[in-house]
Amino acid sequence: MERVLRVFGWGGYLVAGLLSVLVAAVSYRFVPDGVAVAMDHVAHNLDGNALALYAHIGLAPIALAVMPFQFWPALRSRRPAIHRWLGRVYVAAILVSGLAGLQLAFHTTAGSFAGIGFGVLAVAWLATTATALVFALRREVSRHAAWMMRSAALTFAAVTLRLYLGMSMAFGADIAVAYPVISWACWVPNALAVELYLRIARPLKARRQGAVAIAN
Repeated sequence: MERVLRVFGWGGYLVAGLLSVLVAAVSYRFVPDGVAVAMDHVAHNLDGNALALYAHIGLAPIALAVMPFQFWPALRSRRPAIHRWLGRVYVAAILVSGLAGLQLAFHTTAGSFAGIGFGVLAVAWLATTATALVFALRREVSRHAAWMMRSAALTFAAVTLRLYLGMSMAFGADIAVAYPVISWACWVPNALAVELYLRIARPLKARRQGAVAIAN
């Protein structure tokens, strides 16, 4: 059973990593096409809020693309210097794009419910990443890993947002109704899933490994 769970765990990691990199790459479609064509739903920010818009859409994909590699065990153990440098890139990208995202949340045309959803996401994204950085600087590896998982769950909202939007369009949902709901649904379940893992599955796994070590 443990072997099966391990396989599913690695499978989930690979799927999430692939989706993260693909979404990050597709996010730069605004470079050749322009924001007005590629991202018409946020193009209204070009008038008076362009700096925040470009900071967010330019740097958030970098954090998304880097994120899966930070959880690659071989990279952490065999190339710790690369892990640390990618971590710096990840934190810097979130610092700028998170602040920009918070600014954009106040200017969304999807209504106050969506604006609050994206605003809370931006604050939580910044807070979890900053906490992960603090524990990394203190060399508290276990706490650093836990907060990085919380940060990654929020970073992955960029993927789940697009998945939910695609599903909404496929089922013919009214986007004016669906989008405000998705502004919360794209990240709250992610955060809850990681929290359940950290509070239940992770301690059970640690106790199981400890029991095996004692038995040996």
